[in-house]
Amino acid sequence: MKDQVIETIEQVLESLGVTIESVEKIETELGHPCYMIKTPESGVLIGHQGEHINALTHVVRRIVSKKNGDEEQKFSLDVNDYRVRTMEQLKQRVTMLAERARSFKTSVELEPMSSYERMIVHSVFSETPDITTESAGFGRDRHIVIKYAPQEEQI
Repeated sequence: MKDQVIETIEQVLESLGVTIESVEKIETELGHPCYMIKTPESGVLIGHQGEHINALTHVVRRIVSKKNGDEEQKFSLDVNDYRVRTMEQLKQRVTMLAERARSFKTSVELEPMSSYERMIVHSVFSETPDITTESAGFGRDRHIVIKYAPQEEQI
C-alpha cells in the first residue's frame, strides 16, 4: 500500500504540472518524517528563500489532515536536499554566533525566521549549559535571541 502522504504529494505536483523523479519518506532527528522530492524543477518548488516549499508543505498537510478526519499531521517536505543543506548552514551560522555571544559575554539577535528554523536553533543549544535561546517578536518578525548564560562555579 502506498503511503498516503506520498500519494497526495504526487497528486498535487501532477496537478501543478511539475515533473517528479521520486518521493521518498525519510525519518528525521526531530522525530517526524520528511518527504524528499527529487525533481529537475526544484526552483519552482522551492521558491525565494523556501517560500514555495513552505506553502507546499502547508497545503499537503491540510489535504492529508482532511483525509484523516482533521487529525494534525506532522511531517515536512524537502526538494533535492534544499532543507538539509539550508539547515546545516543555519546550524553552522548559529554555532558561530553562539561563540561570539560566549566570547563577548553578550546576547546575539538573529534575523526573523520560520517556526521550523527557530525549532532547529533551539534544538542545537538544548544541551549547551552556558547558551540559552529564546524567541522574541511577533508574526513575520519572530526571531531568536542567543544569550550567554554563565554557569556558577561549583565549590
